[in-house]
Amino acid sequence: MQKRITAASAAIFILIAFRVYAQSDTIRPAQIWPDTKGNHIQAHGGGIIKVKNDYYWYGEERRQGLDTNYRYVSCYQSKDLVNWTFKGDALQVSKPDTVLGKWVLERPKVYYNVKTRKFVMYCHVDGQVRSAVSTATVTSAYSYARVGVAISDKATGPFRFIRTFRPLGHESRDIGQFIDDDGSAYLIFEDRPFGFRIARLSDDYLDVEKQICLIPAHMEGGAIVHYGGLYYVIGSSLTGWAANPNKYATATDLSGPWTEFKDIAPSETKTYGSQSTMMIKIAGTKKTTVLFMGDIWKPKTQWDSRYLWMPLEIGNGKLWLPQPQPFRLNVRTGETKLIDEKK
Repeated sequence: MQKRITAASAAIFILIAFRVYAQSDTIRPAQIWPDTKGNHIQAHGGGIIKVKNDYYWYGEERRQGLDTNYRYVSCYQSKDLVNWTFKGDALQVSKPDTVLGKWVLERPKVYYNVKTRKFVMYCHVDGQVRSAVSTATVTSAYSYARVGVAISDKATGPFRFIRTFRPLGHESRDIGQFIDDDGSAYLIFEDRPFGFRIARLSDDYLDVEKQICLIPAHMEGGAIVHYGGLYYVIGSSLTGWAANPNKYATATDLSGPWTEFKDIAPSETKTYGSQSTMMIKIAGTKKTTVLFMGDIWKPKTQWDSRYLWMPLEIGNGKLWLPQPQPFRLNVRTGETKLIDEKK
C-alpha cells in the first residue's frame, strides 16, 4: 500500500511540474507570469530588444531576499515573447557615493550597437543628495535625477557600470527607449521642470548626443513606436505608484509638432491599473502588431507586481488599448488572437 501511495504521489508531482514548466502560447495580462522554472518574472519597468532570433527582456529585479546594499537588473531570454528563461542578474551595482539614504535604480533599457558590438544599458538612478547651497541640507528623495550607463559584450551580461550623468545637462527620471526603423537609437527621459525629452544617442551609445524634441507635458513612462508613417508616443501622469489614465499623441516626425494628448483607454479604468513602459512592434509575415507593455505596480509587495501586455488597436493617427484578456501571439506571422478562458 505504501509503495502505491508513493508512486501515486510521484505521478501527481510530475504532472504538477509539467503543468508549471510546460511551454505556453498564451499571455495572460495582470496574472502571475511564470518563467521556464515556474518563478514569477521579475523584470519590472523593463524594456525588450531583439537580437537575431532571440528577445531579451531587462527589468528591475524585485525578488525577495536581495542584498539591499545593491540594485539589480534581471535578464530573460525568449524566442516567442511568451516563454521566458531567466538568464541571471545582468547588472548588480552599489549606491553612488554622492547619494544619501535610500536610492533607486529603475526602468533599465538596453541597446545593441552594431558598430561596436556592445550592449549598452541605460537606467534611471536617483536618491537624496546634499544641497549645493548648504552642505547641511539634504534635498528630496528624487533630486539626484540622473541616468546610469553600463556596457557588456553579451546580451545576458554581466554589465559593467560606467557612470551616471544628466543627459544634455537636464534632470532625468523615468526613461524610455526607442529604436527607429533605420536603426537609430533614442532615449526618452522625464525632465520634471519642463516635460519629457527625446534625444539621440551618440554613435557608440555611451552618451546622449542631441535633443530631438521637448514635449512640454508633465508625463513619465514615455514609450514611442513608428507605425504606418506616424510616430506614436505614450505617457503617464505624475502620480507616483498610483495608476492614472495614460495618454498618447502623434507626429509625422520625432521633432514634432505633436498632436493633443488623448486617452489610450477609458479614463475611469486608469489604464486598467497599469503604467506604460514600452511599445513592441512585431513585423510578421502576415501582420504588424504593436504590443502595449505596462506595469501593474504593487509598492508594498513589489515582487508581486504584474505586467499588462495587450495588442493595441493602432493606425491612422488613433491608438487604443482594449480591455485586457488572455491572447495568443505568433511572432513569426505577427498575428494575435484573443482567448476567452471562461468558456
